[in-house]
Amino acid sequence: MEDLVLYAVDLARSLGAGYAEARYHRVSEFVVATRNGEPVEVNATLKEGLGVRVLVDGALGFSATNRLTKEAVKEAVERALRLAKASAKLVREPVKMADAPQGRAKYEAAELKPLSSLSGEERLKLQVDVYEASKSAVRDAKLSVFYAGIEDSVEEKIVATSDGAFIVSKVPRLFFYCNIVLEHPQKGSLQRFIEYSGSGGAELLEEWKLMEEVPGEIARLEKVLLEGVEPPKGEVDVVVGSEIVGLAVHESCGHPSEADRVLGREAAQAGKSFIKPDMLGERIGSELVTVIDDPTIPGSAGFYLYDDEGVPARPRYLYKDGVINELLHNRWTAAVFGVESNASARSEDFGSEPIIRMANTYLKPGDYTFDELLEGVKQGVYIRSYMEWNIDDTRWSQRYVGLEAYEIVNGELGRPVRNPVLEVTTRSFYSKIDAVGKDLRFYSGTCGKGEPAQGVPVWFGGPDVRLRGIKLGVVRT
Repeated sequence: MEDLVLYAVDLARSLGAGYAEARYHRVSEFVVATRNGEPVEVNATLKEGLGVRVLVDGALGFSATNRLTKEAVKEAVERALRLAKASAKLVREPVKMADAPQGRAKYEAAELKPLSSLSGEERLKLQVDVYEASKSAVRDAKLSVFYAGIEDSVEEKIVATSDGAFIVSKVPRLFFYCNIVLEHPQKGSLQRFIEYSGSGGAELLEEWKLMEEVPGEIARLEKVLLEGVEPPKGEVDVVVGSEIVGLAVHESCGHPSEADRVLGREAAQAGKSFIKPDMLGERIGSELVTVIDDPTIPGSAGFYLYDDEGVPARPRYLYKDGVINELLHNRWTAAVFGVESNASARSEDFGSEPIIRMANTYLKPGDYTFDELLEGVKQGVYIRSYMEWNIDDTRWSQRYVGLEAYEIVNGELGRPVRNPVLEVTTRSFYSKIDAVGKDLRFYSGTCGKGEPAQGVPVWFGGPDVRLRGIKLGVVRT
């Protein structure tokens, strides 16, 4: 495939492209899923092909093929060139590709225990065992739904550009997920989606300790369902759990920091951004707030060392000490803003163009233990996990409905709280943080963006944080 990738780049240049890149991209997946301990799905998929992007007369053209022959690649190159030339007539501002370091490397995420060694029978048995343990953890409610799956994905790429990049990579990933519904005739029901993921091999299943973690969480959720009280009225202090912190930084920092979204490219697709080009350096929160997006974290779901334009990856400090610090850039947006690309170009598969994406986005930890976060709270609520969330198109107004939550009374955790609602603006969320925990935790997700839509694996996370003076709402059931 290396020869085909290089052939595509050379051909595009010879036919008049000012810049060309080609990407061989193979994603193989295998999943075994169960419902209440019974198998419901065994599925293997393969996406394999080659994508080509060219720059002609200030316009980009993209094309792809799943036929891995010289003839098919030639057709894809010619099609990309035709698209670029047609678009050039409509472009207001010519596209330029900023100068950027171009990597020449080969890397892969290590599998201590190869994914290929994990049989379908082992996947099925583990899901059944976790289901049985979860049923045993429930006392008075009914675990009516336990839909689970174990999926592996192996992503292989060869990326070459006319500016000299040549990157060969292989990233195996493993996923476990379960969707649970707890029901009680008098207390109603609650639902929870639990997901684990990471890059690596089958050893991840042992690291996640699913036989302990999943039943343990379900037992706590039953207590919330049966014993939960309404959140306190009036302004209180809120300790926000790391899961909600991670979701908040993904949605209210990561997405609005995508430079293509800032420039309006996503306006008719995934939304807009409250960040304007002249807002870099503007204060958005307290000095305790630093949000980082880092593709290079070993073992992470969003792991990569070079992006799909061949640029070396690095941590991106989106908010730094409470100030909007930098955006997520590819080479096009970097040229617009007069900066260097920070390697944010990423694609779902061979048929998708590289667009600006997050990888692993998190709030930088602070110095507080969990007990110290609670100590200063006379009356408040600790919201550990979320049931649902909403955020507006500009990523400014946001709402998180708590799932597992507890009263805080005189610095101690008390009764479970049912359905507390945290509704804030982006600036008020980050400005009200007055203490940040020291324990960094990551959570799994699939981030959607683009048209046609692309979904890529990510982590989001952070420590627990304390917010002062919040008025919580409640969802009536």
